[in-house]
Amino acid sequence: MIKIYIILVFISIFLNLIFQFFTSLIYSGFLSIYISMFIGTLAGLVSKYVLDKKFIFNFKAENKRIEAKTFFSYSLTGVSTTLLFWGIEISFHFIWGGEIAKYIGAFIGLSIGYSIKYLLDKKFVF
Repeated sequence: MIKIYIILVFISIFLNLIFQFFTSLIYSGFLSIYISMFIGTLAGLVSKYVLDKKFIFNFKAENKRIEAKTFFSYSLTGVSTTLLFWGIEISFHFIWGGEIAKYIGAFIGLSIGYSIKYLLDKKFVF
């Protein structure tokens, strides 16, 4: 299962970064780095939730209410890991400068965050 989880992490990281990249192409104005990070985070959150519930936790909600509650819980376990990932991404961006440093920081932050998130989701969500 760990191999599958790693593959799913890479898929979600890729989606997060590609959404950040395209958001940056579309908008480069005031607070653009934060807007692109937010959009990437949303893409990563939704994709990772769908992949995790199906391939890692084999979760099938009995109804929409339970699905919404589970997604909400899943999102809550991601708050601290998201702050960690954002902190690392922003640090790389400002310390070393440029887009490449930002994306390296994002990759490192997301990798650490998803490792922690798995444990949180296993204990509190699924």
